[in-house]
Amino acid sequence: MNPIVEVKNLSKSYKEVDAVRNLSFSVNSGDVYGFLGQNGAGKSTTIRMLMTLIAPTEGTINIFGKTLHNHRNEILSRIGAVIEKPDVYKYLSAYDNLKLFAKISGVKPTRQMLMQQLEMVGLDQRWNSKVSTFSQGMKQRLGIAIALVHNPALIILDEPTNGLDPQGIADIRNLILNLSKLHGKTIIVSSHLLSEIELIANRMIIIHKGEKIVEGDVQELLDPSKNIVQIETTNNEAAKQIIALSNFTEEVKQSHQHLHMQMNKNRVPDLIKYLSDKNVAIISVQSKHSLEDYFLNLTKSN
Repeated sequence: MNPIVEVKNLSKSYKEVDAVRNLSFSVNSGDVYGFLGQNGAGKSTTIRMLMTLIAPTEGTINIFGKTLHNHRNEILSRIGAVIEKPDVYKYLSAYDNLKLFAKISGVKPTRQMLMQQLEMVGLDQRWNSKVSTFSQGMKQRLGIAIALVHNPALIILDEPTNGLDPQGIADIRNLILNLSKLHGKTIIVSSHLLSEIELIANRMIIIHKGEKIVEGDVQELLDPSKNIVQIETTNNEAAKQIIALSNFTEEVKQSHQHLHMQMNKNRVPDLIKYLSDKNVAIISVQSKHSLEDYFLNLTKSN
C-alpha cells in the first residue's frame, strides 16, 4: 500500500535543543493514525512541519506522493487541520463562521452544504448560536467543521480533546470515528492519552524526546496476550515458585512487594483461583497493556 504521508529522517533543532530527531513514519489511506507522546515529546513540532508552519532542519516529507517542499500549495489544499485550539470568531454564529472560512478557502458552498457540515459535527441544532455561548467541546467541533469545509483527503488534529470534559472527549472521539468510517477520511490524531488512541486508531506511533519508540498496528501492539500483570500476595516467594511451575507465564519477576509477569489478561481470573487453591492470599492484582507499561516507563519525567 502506498502511504499518503511518508516522513523520512525528519529533524528539527532550535540552537542546542533537538525537538525532533531522525523521525520516520508513514500513514496509509484510510488510517486513523495515532501520534502518541507526552507533552513536549515533539508531536506539535512534527505536525507544524507537516503543515509547513516551520521548516525542518533535516529530512523529507512526502504527502500524496509529492514532496511537500516543492508542492506546498497543491498539497495543503487537500489537508484540513486543527492545530491547538480552533481560532474562530466568538461573536459570529457557527454558520457564519463556517461560511466565512469557506470563502477564505476559496470554496463557494450552498446553504445546504454548510448545514450538512454542521450536521456532520453535531452542531446543526446550534447553527445560529453565537460561538461565545459554546462549550470548549463545541468550539472544537466547529474547528473541525472549518477544517473539513473544502473536503480534504487528509485531516490532522493536534490534541483535539485537550481541556474537554468527559462528554466533550466522547463527542470528539465519535466524530473522528464517523469521519473515518462513514466518510473515508484519513486522519492523524496527536494525543498524550494512550487510552484515547486505543479507542480510535488502527495504527500508531509513540515518540519521546523527539524520537520514535515504536510504530505499528494498534491491535498487534495492544495484543491482550502481552499484558503485564502485577500481583502482591502475603507470600510472594511461595507465589513466585507456584506460578513458575504453572503454564500461566514463561517468567515471573519480583520487585519490592510485587510479582510481575507477561500473560493473557483473560487468564488473570484463573491465576487468582489457582493461587487461592494453593493457599496463597492475594492482596492486589493489576493488569496493564505491555505497551502502556512500556510507554509510561520510557516517557516518565526524569
